[in-house]
Parts: sequence; C-alpha cells; structure tokens
Amino acid sequence: MITSLSIKNYALIEKLSIDFSKGFSIITGETGAGKSIILGAIGLVLGKRADLTSLKNKEEKCVIEAHFEISKYNLLPFFEENDLDYENDTIIRREILPSGKSRAFINDSPVNLQELQELSLFLIDIHSQQQTQELSDETVQFEIIDAIANNKETILEYQSLLKSYKSDKSKLNSLLKRQSESKKEQEYNTFLLDELVAAQLKAGEQESLEADFEKLNNVEIIKESIDKSLAIANEEQIGVMHNLNEIKTSLQRIASFSTDYHSLLERITSVTIEFDDISDEMNRCSEKLINDPEQLDLISQKLQVIFNLQKKHQVSSVEELLEIQANLENSVLALGNMEEEIAALTISIEQKTVELDAFSTTIHRNRLDSIPVLSQKLITILETLGMPNVRFNIDITTTETYFQNGKDELQFLFSANKGTDFGLLKKVASGGEMSRIMLAVKAILAQYSKLPTLIFDEIDTGVSGEIAIRMGEIMKEMSKEMQIFAITHLPQIAAKGNAHFKVFKSTVGEDTLSELKLLNGEERLVEIAQMLSGTVVSDSALNHAKALLN
Repeated sequence: MITSLSIKNYALIEKLSIDFSKGFSIITGETGAGKSIILGAIGLVLGKRADLTSLKNKEEKCVIEAHFEISKYNLLPFFEENDLDYENDTIIRREILPSGKSRAFINDSPVNLQELQELSLFLIDIHSQQQTQELSDETVQFEIIDAIANNKETILEYQSLLKSYKSDKSKLNSLLKRQSESKKEQEYNTFLLDELVAAQLKAGEQESLEADFEKLNNVEIIKESIDKSLAIANEEQIGVMHNLNEIKTSLQRIASFSTDYHSLLERITSVTIEFDDISDEMNRCSEKLINDPEQLDLISQKLQVIFNLQKKHQVSSVEELLEIQANLENSVLALGNMEEEIAALTISIEQKTVELDAFSTTIHRNRLDSIPVLSQKLITILETLGMPNVRFNIDITTTETYFQNGKDELQFLFSANKGTDFGLLKKVASGGEMSRIMLAVKAILAQYSKLPTLIFDEIDTGVSGEIAIRMGEIMKEMSKEMQIFAITHLPQIAAKGNAHFKVFKSTVGEDTLSELKLLNGEERLVEIAQMLSGTVVSDSALNHAKALLN
C-alpha cells in the first residue's frame, strides 16, 4: 500500500506532503481543483512519461516521491531479479529536470522507466472513467475471465511459446520465399558446377597440357632435330664427341709442362663429361618420342574444354575456374542447407503447434469453468446495486487462430431488464450501468488479486441516491482486503470512507496553488454537507451529512 506522497514543483503544486492509511480513503474537491494533478503525480511515480510542462517553476526540478509498504506482497524476487535493494518500506522517486530529462529511483537505485512500470503493476491499479468504457473491449473481458480462471501462468507460458512459434513461422516464410526466388538461379548454378566438375580441373594443368600438346603436335620435327644433333655429336670420324676426345688426348700430353695446360685439360675434360651427358639425354628424349595421334587428340579436347570454360566465365586461368567452382559448390550447398533448415523449422512448428493447442485447451477449459462463477458473482453484486433483473450471456468459441491469450473468441452479452434481448455491453448498457458493472468487476477481481492499492477515479458516474450508497458499501468492503481510494463527487460514497482528503485551490499573491488536506471530523461534515447543498450549508444539509456519516 502507498503510505505517503510528497510532491514538489509539479503543475499547480508548489510543495505537498501527505500520509495515507490503509482502508478506504476518499478524495473530493470541486472540478478543476487539482484531483487530476494528484493522479498525474502518482502516474509519474508509476512510470508514466513526463515533459517540461509538468514543472510549475521551469527553473527548478520537479520531485515526486512515494513510500510503499510491500512486506506482505512477495516482491523480493522482483527486486533480486532486477538487482535492486529490497526494503519493506520501498521508496520510489521521480525527478524531472529543467533540461527536460527525467530520472527514476527505487530505494535510491537509479532505474529505467520500464523497470518502474513493471514494479508498478504490483503496486497500484488506477481505475479511470476510460477504463469503464474499456469494459466493452474483448481483451479486457478476457482479462476478467482469466483472472477468475487462474489462467495467468498458463497464458504466460502460452505467450512465450507463441512468440517462438511466430519467430519460426517468420523464418520459414522468409526461407521459402528465398528458396522460390533463387530456384531458377540455383538450377543454372548447378548446371555450371556440373560442367566444371566434369572437366576435372587441376591447378597448373593448363601449362602442362599446352607443353604436351606442343610436343606431340611437333613430334616429327623434334625427332628429326634430335636425331640430327645425335649424329653430329657421335659421328665416328668427325663427330663432336670424337673431336672432344682428340682435344683431350692432345692436352694430356702437355698438361704436366704447365699449370695453364693442366687447367685447360681439366676444363676440356669437364666439357667432355657434360657433352656426353647431353648426348645421353638427347638419346633418351629420342627414344621417348612417339607419334601418338590419339593422345594428341585427347589433350586437344581437354585444352578446348578449358578454353571454352575460361571464355564462358571470362577468366584466363584454371586457378580462377577452380575458384568459381568452389563458390558454386558453396552456393549449391547453401541451398541444400536451406532445405535442411526448412525441414527443421517445419518439424519445430509442428511440435510447437501441438504444445500451443494443449495450452489453448487448458485455457479454454479453465475459462468455461470460470464463466458460471463470474456470472453469478456479477449478478449477486449488481442486484444490490439496483439491477435486480440483470443477466449475462458469456459465450466462448474456439477458433483455429492463435491469439495472444489463446484460441478463443468471446461474446460478452448483457441484458439489464426482463423482456429485453441480450446485446453487447457497449451498445446496450447506459453510463450508470457500466459504472456499476465495472465496480462489480473490480470487487470480484479484488478477491483474486494480491494488488495492494486500487484507486477509483469517479467510478460513480451516472449513479446517485441509494445506488451510490451501495457502491460506497462495496468499496468499503473491498478495503478490508486492500487499500482503496475513491475520487468522487457523491456525498453518499464520500461518507463511507475511513479517511477523507480534500483537494482545493488557493491564491497566494499572483500565484494559484493546488493543495491536498486530510479533513478532521468537523471539516468532513462540512465538506459532505457542501457536496449535498452547495457552498451555502443549510441545517438540513448538515443533518443529512451527519446521517450519512453515521
């Protein structure tokens, strides 16, 4: 529950500090006195966004601080999860700087607005007139039913799985689209790859093949030239080898006469050995030379394949063709991986569909069980609020669509009078009836919720007299389990509170201020009397006020 609120430099409030108690508290005041300012300040503490228009004095910062007693509400896990210091008396502070920047603190630890908003869900529910209109919204109606059906944890698990399911569906659709778009391209890439693979290319083979081609294509000229060279080298009488040996013999005779002659002998000996080796090599080359038209044709064909591929792919080497082949292999492999991923996602989606259906069935059954309970509780409360013939027809139908809270569609039909047909709430319920239905809903939900504080902002719209008294009694009964605030214009409701606060304006010099005051017994009597009769309080109004308070 909220135990105190202090406001500095916010809207029409210069400085305000007020303590709150448990039970049922009333807030009254003339229209425009500043009740919405108080709610706005609480909203900032709960994480609503702020701007410079919130500052009364644009040169100073705005500070709003609220204390909450949370020892009974099992919030320690939230604080541990968000690495915050836990205190039974938790302090939330918002600061709006003149620069427009906003800061938030929980127990003096800086937090972002998301963390503040998450914590606020466990602290206060501010019910506005707008929420009363939202009662006709299907989402809100489901929230009411699911609270009674105790579906919260199941829906959270369902939503987590649904998020994963939708992510898989999105990935699958994207992959299928990519697969469809790239299918023709992939078919062509596969054709190109098959062509390159069939060529059985090897790095460096083009040069080798070209050399072999030149050799085989000119085998006769080569053989003729080698054989002629061998004849010149080895002719018995005039061959090079014969002449080298003659020179060597001549130099041997004089080698001992001088080192110069000996050096010449060594050199001619070396030349003779080298030439002999050359002669042997030419002989081996001659023996290897074979006129092989078939091999020449094979090499020619292989070279033609390489040339054609180079021309097609606009490259000039086998190495570049091999690089293209590798890229095509990766591309084709990627398509294969895509197909595997599509298969895996399809299986995952099928499994998650089964799980989602199981969750949806559980949620649906729980809702069916809760509908009679909700209907009876609503009827019981609304009968006391002057709607003796009220009836509800709540129908839930399972669909094939996965919504955020299951697979159900809902018809929440209502009839206020005998002999009238059921109709949608927003079409057939009056403003006063909507207010009473909303109060009944809140009263029922209070039995299932562990929320510490509930603020009703003029939930009494469209009602008066005895019905207003009954509404006040219901809120007072609710306050036995939780802290209740009611902002009201009705004296019948105001008289039911345990504490009564008044919002009013005052003028200080040229400045207008909003203030909030806790009324004592006499002040409260006068305030209720004024709510009954206006500014001039009559004796009858005072007597009526006393009767209401008693």
